[in-house]
Amino acid sequence: MTADTSAPRAYRGVSPDERRAQRRAKLIAAAVAVYGQRGYRQATVKAVCEAAGLTERYFYESFDNSEALLVTSFTAVTYGVFDEIKAAAQAAGRGRVARARAMLSAYFSALQREPASARVFLVEIRGVSREVDRAFDAALRVIGLEVARQMAVPGAPAEAAGGAAEELLQAGVVGGVMHIALRWIDAGYQPPLAVVTDTALRLGMVLARPAPRRLIRQGEGPRG
Repeated sequence: MTADTSAPRAYRGVSPDERRAQRRAKLIAAAVAVYGQRGYRQATVKAVCEAAGLTERYFYESFDNSEALLVTSFTAVTYGVFDEIKAAAQAAGRGRVARARAMLSAYFSALQREPASARVFLVEIRGVSREVDRAFDAALRVIGLEVARQMAVPGAPAEAAGGAAEELLQAGVVGGVMHIALRWIDAGYQPPLAVVTDTALRLGMVLARPAPRRLIRQGEGPRG
């Protein structure tokens, strides 16, 4: 029986799928660096590929176009920071104020540590297309829900934890913290980390307050 030579072969012990994944990761890292330096609208596929050390044919192996790479880069940056925020909250213990401060400190620390990623996360994602806006909105919802969960008042009514009004509040708080971050970055990361964290904490603590009973009643459906 002859051997099947049609299947892709491993190269230096690395399978074709692993090599594709490695190339994809290089392109994402290069995109974050290039977008952070030049801006998304001034970046080209060629520039990203050169930064990644790959030819353009490998770009189209993983992505349909630059917009798809932008969304993927934004998602990678966003959920990387999101994991740091969740870990900080968990390490902070049970106190809501301590958790909120730890989450905000982790967020601002990540932006200061990785300025290129911060630009992708806060600036370059805005206004590119409706599809990109949807990716941004989806990330805001996930972050808002997690922050609200960490800040939930023990024993609060279940109605206060959800609903359209609560989602709007979450979006407002997360968006407000992002605006604080933008101003902070524009000012050269001043005031110091501890000060900007405590400033944003004043806004974030809004989510720790129980919803007024009047709003909860308005959110209830008709009684049978």
